[in-house]
Amino acid sequence: MNTRHFSPLDRVLVNLDQAVRTVFGRPQTTGRPDPAAGIAEAELSEEERKHIARLMRINHTGEVCAQALYQGQALTARLPEVQRSMERSAQEESDHLRWCETRIAELDDRKSFLNPLWYAGSFTIGALAGLAGDKWSLGFVVETERQVESHLEGHLAEIPISDRKTRAVLGEMKADETRHAEVAKAAGGASLPGPIKLAMRLTSKLMTRSVYWV
Repeated sequence: MNTRHFSPLDRVLVNLDQAVRTVFGRPQTTGRPDPAAGIAEAELSEEERKHIARLMRINHTGEVCAQALYQGQALTARLPEVQRSMERSAQEESDHLRWCETRIAELDDRKSFLNPLWYAGSFTIGALAGLAGDKWSLGFVVETERQVESHLEGHLAEIPISDRKTRAVLGEMKADETRHAEVAKAAGGASLPGPIKLAMRLTSKLMTRSVYWV
């Protein structure tokens, strides 16, 4: 099988296309079925519906950020196998993006208006992490996925037990995030310095608080 080798300009254009698809359209997915498909809708109060929809908006924007991080890291990764790993994880994150978007629509709400801003910032951070070296880039993935896993656990604690559709989506996403962290660590991801981990947590808090409302 012939493998096409992309020029730096080709890769920039591919990433631009991916950015447009992620923020405004439909990114390419792995084709996995929606975990919530076929599950009956729960009876929710208006207050519960709004809160759950806003939590899913946060999760959707989180996946926009994850997509951007992986694409930025893939663009600047040094080793081909690391680049392929980043691209595969980005495609799996696109599954999450689609699942979250579907659930938001089912809850009669909208995506965040801030998604373009968060994509641009996350892509830049991902590219810088890649430039720092593959071990640091992979370490960034490990820490990101661990923080996302903790974040999803918090949301699961807030979702009513009766809302099996939302819980199915978040449960599948959490399993994927755990696996992505394990893969990145096994590939040689280095532990990040404490100040960087703290900065990542503070940025995450800023995102969640702003996207909940906007």
